[in-house]
Amino acid sequence: QVQLVESGGGLVQTGGSLRLSCAASGRTFGNYAMGWFRRAPAKEREFVASVSASGGSTDYADSVKGRFTVSRDNAKNTMSLQMSSLNPEDTAVYYCAARRNSLQRVTYRAGVAYDLWGQGTQVTVSS
Repeated sequence: QVQLVESGGGLVQTGGSLRLSCAASGRTFGNYAMGWFRRAPAKEREFVASVSASGGSTDYADSVKGRFTVSRDNAKNTMSLQMSSLNPEDTAVYYCAARRNSLQRVTYRAGVAYDLWGQGTQVTVSS
């Protein structure tokens, strides 16, 4: 059973950058499509970015396109989210998610498509 652990959250000023990481245990990481989601206070969880099992395909929410970059290293069982030009609207708990047995080049936006979730890491952007 793969377990996911996020890290890298923290407090940053508007315009700043942060890099989130998601470390996965298990030996089949390369078969998992991965995604980042976030939940802001009093809001629903929303899709942020996803990367296919192979790493060859990525997808972003419009709100983060051009500012965030998702990547993965299948040799190290990790996925990252590089966030730049952060603003207070990016304040949220960020979660990584994994979908088992994914086609190599398919990405997923729907939370229900994912089987596994991390515990989340808090990102706070001050104005």
